Amino acid sequence: MSEPDRRLLADRRVAEVLATSTGGVGTHLRSLLVPLGRAGASVRVCGPRSTEELFAFTATGADFREVGISAGLAPVADVRAVLALRRATAGADLVHAHGLRAGLVATAARRLAGERDRPLVLTLHNALPGGGGARRQVLQAAEAATIRGADVVLAASGDLAENARRLGARDVRVAPVAAPRLPPAQRSRPDVRRALGLDDDRRALVVAVGRLHPQKGYDVLLDAVAAWTAEGRLRPAPLVVIAGDGPLHDELSARISAEGLPVSLLGRRSDVADLLGAADVCVLPSVWEARSLTAQEALRAGTPLVATAVGGIPELVGDAAELVPAGDAGALAAAVTAVLSDPGLTGRLCAAGPRQAATWPDEAATAGQLVELYAELLGPAGPPR
Repeated sequence: MSEPDRRLLADRRVAEVLATSTGGVGTHLRSLLVPLGRAGASVRVCGPRSTEELFAFTATGADFREVGISAGLAPVADVRAVLALRRATAGADLVHAHGLRAGLVATAARRLAGERDRPLVLTLHNALPGGGGARRQVLQAAEAATIRGADVVLAASGDLAENARRLGARDVRVAPVAAPRLPPAQRSRPDVRRALGLDDDRRALVVAVGRLHPQKGYDVLLDAVAAWTAEGRLRPAPLVVIAGDGPLHDELSARISAEGLPVSLLGRRSDVADLLGAADVCVLPSVWEARSLTAQEALRAGTPLVATAVGGIPELVGDAAELVPAGDAGALAAAVTAVLSDPGLTGRLCAAGPRQAATWPDEAATAGQLVELYAELLGPAGPPR
Protein backbone atom coordinates (compact mmCIF):
# COMPACT_ATOMS: atom_id res chain seq x y z
CA MET A 1 0.00 0.00 0.00
CA SER A 2 1.19 3.50 -0.76
CA GLU A 3 1.84 5.94 2.08
CA PRO A 4 -1.40 7.94 1.56
CA ASP A 5 -3.36 4.68 1.79
CA ARG A 6 -1.72 3.94 5.11
CA ARG A 7 -3.47 7.00 6.59
CA LEU A 8 -6.94 6.45 5.15
CA LEU A 9 -8.23 4.62 8.23
CA ALA A 10 -5.99 6.19 10.88
CA ASP A 11 -7.46 5.70 14.35
CA ARG A 12 -10.61 4.07 13.00
CA ARG A 13 -12.08 1.12 14.90
CA VAL A 14 -13.48 -1.58 12.61
CA ALA A 15 -15.38 -4.72 13.62
CA GLU A 16 -15.35 -7.67 11.22
CA VAL A 17 -18.08 -10.24 11.90
CA LEU A 18 -18.41 -13.82 10.67
CA ALA A 19 -20.41 -16.94 11.50
CA THR A 20 -19.07 -20.49 11.68
CA SER A 21 -16.65 -20.99 8.78
CA THR A 22 -14.17 -23.66 7.78
CA GLY A 23 -13.24 -22.38 4.35
CA GLY A 24 -13.76 -19.48 1.98
CA VAL A 25 -15.28 -16.80 4.24
CA GLY A 26 -12.70 -17.21 7.00
CA THR A 27 -9.85 -17.38 4.50
CA HIS A 28 -11.05 -14.22 2.76
CA LEU A 29 -11.47 -12.30 6.00
CA ARG A 30 -8.02 -13.24 7.24
CA SER A 31 -6.49 -11.93 4.01
CA LEU A 32 -7.99 -8.49 4.71
CA LEU A 33 -6.74 -7.98 8.25
CA VAL A 34 -3.11 -7.02 7.60
CA PRO A 35 -3.97 -4.46 4.87
CA LEU A 36 -6.62 -2.91 7.12
CA GLY A 37 -4.07 -2.61 9.90
CA ARG A 38 -1.57 -1.02 7.52
CA ALA A 39 -4.21 1.53 6.57
CA GLY A 40 -4.32 2.59 10.23
CA ALA A 41 -7.45 0.74 11.38
CA SER A 42 -7.79 -0.96 14.73
CA VAL A 43 -9.51 -4.23 13.77
CA ARG A 44 -11.57 -6.56 15.93
CA VAL A 45 -12.88 -9.87 14.59
CA CYS A 46 -16.12 -11.14 16.13
CA GLY A 47 -17.16 -14.74 15.58
CA PRO A 48 -17.16 -18.29 16.95
CA ARG A 49 -14.10 -19.43 18.88
CA SER A 50 -13.59 -22.19 16.29
CA THR A 51 -12.87 -19.61 13.59
CA GLU A 52 -10.05 -18.06 15.61
CA GLU A 53 -8.62 -21.51 16.27
CA LEU A 54 -8.72 -22.37 12.57
CA PHE A 55 -7.71 -19.06 10.95
CA ALA A 56 -5.61 -17.41 13.70
CA PHE A 57 -6.94 -13.91 13.15
CA THR A 58 -5.01 -12.56 16.14
CA ALA A 59 -1.73 -13.64 14.52
CA THR A 60 -2.28 -10.78 12.04
CA GLY A 61 -2.49 -8.21 14.84
CA ALA A 62 -6.28 -8.11 15.04
CA ASP A 63 -8.25 -8.38 18.28
CA PHE A 64 -10.75 -11.22 18.65
CA ARG A 65 -14.01 -11.42 20.58
CA GLU A 66 -15.97 -14.63 20.76
CA VAL A 67 -19.53 -14.35 19.44
CA GLY A 68 -21.34 -17.64 18.86
CA ILE A 69 -22.92 -17.10 15.44
CA SER A 70 -23.88 -20.48 14.03
CA ALA A 71 -24.34 -21.42 10.40
CA GLY A 72 -28.06 -22.23 10.86
CA LEU A 73 -31.08 -20.62 12.43
CA ALA A 74 -31.29 -21.23 16.20
CA PRO A 75 -33.56 -18.69 17.95
CA VAL A 76 -32.15 -18.93 21.48
CA ALA A 77 -28.54 -18.98 20.29
CA ASP A 78 -29.26 -16.11 17.90
CA VAL A 79 -30.57 -13.91 20.72
CA ARG A 80 -27.41 -14.62 22.70
CA ALA A 81 -25.30 -13.85 19.64
CA VAL A 82 -27.07 -10.51 19.11
CA LEU A 83 -26.43 -9.47 22.72
CA ALA A 84 -22.81 -10.65 22.57
CA LEU A 85 -22.19 -8.82 19.30
CA ARG A 86 -23.71 -5.62 20.64
CA ARG A 87 -21.16 -5.72 23.47
CA ALA A 88 -18.29 -6.76 21.20
CA THR A 89 -18.87 -3.93 18.71
CA ALA A 90 -19.44 -1.18 21.26
CA GLY A 91 -17.27 1.77 20.26
CA ALA A 92 -16.62 0.51 16.70
CA ASP A 93 -16.80 3.15 13.97
CA LEU A 94 -17.88 0.63 11.31
CA VAL A 95 -19.15 -2.96 11.30
CA HIS A 96 -18.64 -5.33 8.37
CA ALA A 97 -20.57 -8.61 8.38
CA HIS A 98 -19.30 -11.43 6.16
CA GLY A 99 -22.12 -13.72 5.07
CA LEU A 100 -25.87 -13.65 5.53
CA ARG A 101 -25.89 -15.27 8.99
CA ALA A 102 -23.36 -12.77 10.35
CA GLY A 103 -25.32 -9.99 8.66
CA LEU A 104 -28.58 -11.06 10.28
CA VAL A 105 -27.03 -10.91 13.76
CA ALA A 106 -25.21 -7.64 13.00
CA THR A 107 -28.39 -6.00 11.74
CA ALA A 108 -30.30 -7.03 14.88
CA ALA A 109 -27.47 -5.84 17.15
CA ARG A 110 -27.43 -2.51 15.34
CA ARG A 111 -31.16 -2.01 15.89
CA LEU A 112 -30.85 -3.01 19.54
CA ALA A 113 -28.05 -0.53 20.12
CA GLY A 114 -29.85 2.23 18.21
CA GLU A 115 -26.66 3.05 16.31
CA ARG A 116 -28.21 3.82 12.94
CA ASP A 117 -25.46 6.28 12.01
CA ARG A 118 -22.69 3.72 12.31
CA PRO A 119 -22.04 2.22 8.83
CA LEU A 120 -22.89 -1.44 8.35
CA VAL A 121 -21.34 -3.28 5.39
CA LEU A 122 -22.58 -6.71 4.35
CA THR A 123 -20.65 -9.07 2.06
CA LEU A 124 -22.73 -11.77 0.40
CA HIS A 125 -20.65 -14.87 -0.30
CA ASN A 126 -23.41 -17.41 -0.94
CA ALA A 127 -26.98 -17.74 -2.16
CA LEU A 128 -29.72 -19.28 -0.05
CA PRO A 129 -29.84 -23.09 -0.28
CA GLY A 130 -32.50 -24.57 -2.52
CA GLY A 131 -35.71 -26.20 -1.36
CA GLY A 132 -39.09 -24.94 -0.23
CA GLY A 133 -41.47 -24.97 2.69
CA ALA A 134 -41.72 -22.86 5.82
CA ARG A 135 -38.00 -22.87 6.51
CA ARG A 136 -37.29 -21.48 3.07
CA GLN A 137 -39.82 -18.70 3.62
CA VAL A 138 -38.22 -17.79 6.95
CA LEU A 139 -34.78 -17.68 5.33
CA GLN A 140 -36.04 -15.51 2.49
CA ALA A 141 -37.60 -13.04 4.92
CA ALA A 142 -34.39 -12.92 6.95
CA GLU A 143 -32.34 -12.43 3.78
CA ALA A 144 -34.47 -9.49 2.64
CA ALA A 145 -34.42 -7.80 6.05
CA THR A 146 -30.67 -8.21 6.37
CA ILE A 147 -29.93 -6.89 2.90
CA ARG A 148 -32.18 -3.86 3.38
CA GLY A 149 -30.60 -3.19 6.77
CA ALA A 150 -27.07 -2.73 5.41
CA ASP A 151 -25.71 0.59 4.19
CA VAL A 152 -23.61 -1.13 1.50
CA VAL A 153 -23.95 -4.66 0.16
CA LEU A 154 -20.86 -6.20 -1.44
CA ALA A 155 -21.67 -9.17 -3.65
CA ALA A 156 -19.10 -11.78 -4.58
CA SER A 157 -20.76 -12.38 -7.96
CA GLY A 158 -23.12 -10.68 -10.37
CA ASP A 159 -26.11 -12.92 -9.60
CA LEU A 160 -25.82 -12.14 -5.88
CA ALA A 161 -25.72 -8.42 -6.69
CA GLU A 162 -28.80 -8.69 -8.89
CA ASN A 163 -30.71 -10.52 -6.14
CA ALA A 164 -29.71 -7.90 -3.54
CA ARG A 165 -31.00 -5.11 -5.77
CA ARG A 166 -34.25 -6.99 -6.28
CA LEU A 167 -34.67 -7.26 -2.50
CA GLY A 168 -34.27 -3.52 -2.01
CA ALA A 169 -30.62 -3.00 -1.06
CA ARG A 170 -29.68 0.67 -0.87
CA ASP A 171 -26.18 0.41 -2.35
CA VAL A 172 -24.94 -2.73 -4.09
CA ARG A 173 -21.45 -3.25 -5.48
CA VAL A 174 -19.86 -6.33 -7.01
CA ALA A 175 -16.71 -7.04 -5.03
CA PRO A 176 -14.94 -10.19 -6.24
CA VAL A 177 -13.37 -12.32 -3.51
CA ALA A 178 -9.78 -13.12 -4.45
CA ALA A 179 -8.44 -16.53 -3.51
CA PRO A 180 -5.18 -16.31 -1.57
CA ARG A 181 -2.34 -17.77 -3.59
CA LEU A 182 -1.48 -21.28 -2.56
CA PRO A 183 2.08 -21.93 -1.41
CA PRO A 184 4.23 -23.66 -4.04
CA ALA A 185 3.85 -27.43 -4.33
CA GLN A 186 6.27 -29.21 -2.02
CA ARG A 187 6.26 -32.61 -3.71
CA SER A 188 6.63 -33.77 -7.28
CA ARG A 189 3.76 -35.18 -9.29
CA PRO A 190 5.14 -38.77 -9.09
CA ASP A 191 5.60 -38.47 -5.31
CA VAL A 192 2.03 -37.27 -4.78
CA ARG A 193 0.61 -39.98 -7.02
CA ARG A 194 2.56 -42.70 -5.22
CA ALA A 195 1.35 -41.40 -1.85
CA LEU A 196 -2.22 -41.75 -3.12
CA GLY A 197 -1.59 -45.32 -4.24
CA LEU A 198 -1.26 -44.59 -7.95
CA ASP A 199 1.59 -46.75 -9.24
CA ASP A 200 0.26 -46.96 -12.80
CA ASP A 201 1.32 -43.92 -14.84
CA ARG A 202 -1.55 -44.54 -17.25
CA ARG A 203 -4.18 -44.11 -14.55
CA ALA A 204 -5.62 -40.59 -14.33
CA LEU A 205 -6.05 -38.63 -11.10
CA VAL A 206 -9.22 -36.57 -10.68
CA VAL A 207 -9.21 -34.08 -7.78
CA ALA A 208 -12.09 -32.27 -6.08
CA VAL A 209 -11.57 -29.80 -3.26
CA GLY A 210 -14.29 -28.52 -0.97
CA ARG A 211 -16.42 -29.11 2.08
CA LEU A 212 -18.48 -32.30 2.16
CA HIS A 213 -21.77 -30.41 2.00
CA PRO A 214 -24.87 -30.72 -0.23
CA GLN A 215 -23.95 -27.45 -1.99
CA LYS A 216 -20.85 -29.06 -3.46
CA GLY A 217 -22.74 -31.67 -5.50
CA TYR A 218 -20.63 -34.66 -4.58
CA ASP A 219 -23.60 -36.99 -4.97
CA VAL A 220 -23.63 -36.07 -8.67
CA LEU A 221 -19.87 -36.61 -8.87
CA LEU A 222 -20.30 -40.13 -7.50
CA ASP A 223 -23.05 -40.74 -10.06
CA ALA A 224 -20.63 -39.64 -12.79
CA VAL A 225 -17.85 -41.89 -11.44
CA ALA A 226 -20.26 -44.84 -11.37
CA ALA A 227 -21.24 -44.10 -14.98
CA TRP A 228 -17.76 -43.87 -16.48
CA THR A 229 -16.59 -46.88 -14.44
CA ALA A 230 -19.50 -49.11 -15.47
CA GLU A 231 -19.32 -48.10 -19.13
CA GLY A 232 -15.55 -48.52 -19.31
CA ARG A 233 -15.08 -45.12 -20.94
CA LEU A 234 -11.74 -44.68 -19.22
CA ARG A 235 -9.33 -47.57 -18.74
CA PRO A 236 -7.85 -47.93 -16.28
CA ALA A 237 -10.56 -46.15 -14.29
CA PRO A 238 -9.32 -42.84 -12.82
CA LEU A 239 -8.81 -42.45 -9.11
CA VAL A 240 -11.01 -39.66 -7.75
CA VAL A 241 -9.88 -37.97 -4.53
CA ILE A 242 -11.92 -35.43 -2.58
CA ALA A 243 -10.07 -33.10 -0.19
CA GLY A 244 -12.37 -31.70 2.48
CA ASP A 245 -14.41 -32.58 5.53
CA GLY A 246 -18.00 -31.92 6.47
CA PRO A 247 -21.39 -33.33 7.44
CA LEU A 248 -21.74 -35.67 4.46
CA HIS A 249 -18.59 -37.67 5.20
CA ASP A 250 -20.28 -40.79 6.56
CA GLU A 251 -22.98 -40.81 3.88
CA LEU A 252 -20.50 -40.45 1.03
CA SER A 253 -18.10 -42.96 2.56
CA ALA A 254 -20.87 -45.55 2.92
CA ARG A 255 -21.91 -45.15 -0.71
CA ILE A 256 -18.33 -45.34 -1.99
CA SER A 257 -17.83 -48.56 -0.06
CA ALA A 258 -21.19 -50.10 -1.03
CA GLU A 259 -20.70 -49.44 -4.74
CA GLY A 260 -16.96 -50.10 -4.84
CA LEU A 261 -16.27 -46.72 -6.43
CA PRO A 262 -12.64 -45.69 -7.08
CA VAL A 263 -13.03 -42.64 -4.84
CA SER A 264 -11.01 -41.65 -1.77
CA LEU A 265 -12.09 -39.11 0.85
CA LEU A 266 -8.88 -37.43 2.00
CA GLY A 267 -10.31 -35.18 4.72
CA ARG A 268 -9.19 -31.62 5.21
CA ARG A 269 -5.78 -31.10 3.56
CA SER A 270 -3.05 -28.50 3.71
CA ASP A 271 -1.36 -29.75 0.51
CA VAL A 272 -3.93 -28.62 -2.07
CA ALA A 273 -1.13 -27.21 -4.25
CA ASP A 274 0.47 -30.66 -4.37
CA LEU A 275 -2.84 -32.32 -5.25
CA LEU A 276 -3.60 -29.87 -8.06
CA GLY A 277 -0.07 -30.24 -9.40
CA ALA A 278 -0.53 -34.01 -9.61
CA ALA A 279 -4.10 -33.92 -10.96
CA ASP A 280 -5.04 -34.64 -14.55
CA VAL A 281 -8.31 -32.76 -14.04
CA CYS A 282 -10.02 -30.86 -11.23
CA VAL A 283 -13.81 -31.16 -10.88
CA LEU A 284 -16.21 -28.70 -9.26
CA PRO A 285 -19.73 -30.21 -9.38
CA SER A 286 -21.37 -27.59 -7.12
CA VAL A 287 -25.05 -26.74 -7.04
CA TRP A 288 -24.03 -23.08 -6.64
CA GLU A 289 -20.84 -21.03 -6.25
CA ALA A 290 -19.98 -17.33 -6.26
CA ARG A 291 -16.24 -17.04 -6.96
CA SER A 292 -15.10 -20.51 -6.03
CA LEU A 293 -11.68 -20.58 -4.40
CA THR A 294 -11.13 -24.05 -5.83
CA ALA A 295 -11.81 -22.83 -9.37
CA GLN A 296 -9.36 -19.98 -8.88
CA GLU A 297 -6.69 -22.29 -7.48
CA ALA A 298 -7.09 -24.80 -10.32
CA LEU A 299 -6.84 -22.20 -13.09
CA ARG A 300 -3.82 -20.54 -11.48
CA ALA A 301 -2.14 -23.95 -11.29
CA GLY A 302 -2.87 -24.68 -14.96
CA THR A 303 -4.92 -27.74 -13.99
CA PRO A 304 -7.79 -28.51 -16.41
CA LEU A 305 -11.10 -27.69 -14.72
CA VAL A 306 -14.55 -29.17 -15.28
CA ALA A 307 -17.19 -27.17 -13.36
CA THR A 308 -20.90 -26.54 -13.24
CA ALA A 309 -22.23 -23.43 -14.97
CA VAL A 310 -23.79 -21.93 -11.83
CA GLY A 311 -23.69 -18.61 -9.98
CA GLY A 312 -20.54 -16.65 -10.67
CA ILE A 313 -18.57 -19.53 -12.20
CA PRO A 314 -19.10 -18.64 -15.90
CA GLU A 315 -18.01 -15.02 -15.41
CA LEU A 316 -15.05 -16.20 -13.33
CA VAL A 317 -13.59 -18.83 -15.66
CA GLY A 318 -14.62 -17.57 -19.09
CA ASP A 319 -13.54 -20.12 -21.71
CA ALA A 320 -10.75 -21.51 -19.53
CA ALA A 321 -12.83 -24.43 -18.18
CA GLU A 322 -15.32 -27.00 -19.42
CA LEU A 323 -18.77 -26.09 -18.03
CA VAL A 324 -21.70 -28.46 -17.54
CA PRO A 325 -25.23 -28.09 -16.12
CA ALA A 326 -25.59 -28.59 -12.38
CA GLY A 327 -27.05 -31.94 -11.38
CA ASP A 328 -26.28 -33.61 -14.73
CA ALA A 329 -24.07 -36.60 -14.00
CA GLY A 330 -24.00 -37.66 -17.63
CA ALA A 331 -22.70 -34.27 -18.78
CA LEU A 332 -20.13 -34.25 -15.99
CA ALA A 333 -18.90 -37.74 -16.92
CA ALA A 334 -18.72 -36.80 -20.61
CA ALA A 335 -16.75 -33.61 -19.91
CA VAL A 336 -14.22 -35.36 -17.65
CA THR A 337 -13.85 -38.15 -20.22
CA ALA A 338 -13.26 -35.59 -22.97
CA VAL A 339 -10.55 -33.79 -21.02
CA LEU A 340 -8.78 -37.04 -20.14
CA SER A 341 -9.04 -38.40 -23.69
CA ASP A 342 -8.26 -35.37 -25.84
CA PRO A 343 -4.68 -34.03 -25.54
CA GLY A 344 -5.59 -30.98 -27.60
CA LEU A 345 -8.41 -30.01 -25.21
CA THR A 346 -6.19 -30.70 -22.22
CA GLY A 347 -3.43 -28.49 -23.60
CA ARG A 348 -5.84 -25.65 -24.36
CA LEU A 349 -7.26 -25.69 -20.83
CA CYS A 350 -3.82 -25.90 -19.22
CA ALA A 351 -2.72 -22.78 -21.14
CA ALA A 352 -6.00 -20.87 -20.77
CA GLY A 353 -6.23 -21.21 -16.99
CA PRO A 354 -3.27 -19.00 -16.00
CA ARG A 355 -4.22 -16.45 -18.69
CA GLN A 356 -7.72 -16.14 -17.26
CA ALA A 357 -6.36 -15.97 -13.70
CA ALA A 358 -4.15 -13.03 -14.67
CA THR A 359 -7.31 -10.98 -15.32
CA TRP A 360 -8.62 -11.32 -11.75
CA PRO A 361 -7.98 -8.77 -8.99
CA ASP A 362 -5.48 -10.09 -6.48
CA GLU A 363 -5.73 -9.97 -2.69
CA ALA A 364 -3.98 -6.60 -2.53
CA ALA A 365 -6.45 -5.05 -4.97
CA THR A 366 -9.40 -6.56 -3.11
CA ALA A 367 -8.16 -5.20 0.22
CA GLY A 368 -7.39 -1.81 -1.34
CA GLN A 369 -10.96 -1.49 -2.60
CA LEU A 370 -12.26 -2.29 0.87
CA VAL A 371 -10.02 0.31 2.51
CA GLU A 372 -11.34 2.91 0.09
CA LEU A 373 -14.95 1.89 0.79
CA TYR A 374 -14.44 2.20 4.56
CA ALA A 375 -12.85 5.63 4.09
CA GLU A 376 -15.77 6.67 1.88
CA LEU A 377 -18.31 5.64 4.52
CA LEU A 378 -16.43 7.08 7.48
CA GLY A 379 -15.38 10.34 5.87
CA PRO A 380 -12.25 12.30 6.84
CA ALA A 381 -10.52 11.87 10.17
CA GLY A 382 -12.78 12.79 13.05
CA PRO A 383 -16.22 11.51 14.08
CA PRO A 384 -17.68 9.03 11.57
CA ARG A 385 -20.43 10.15 9.28
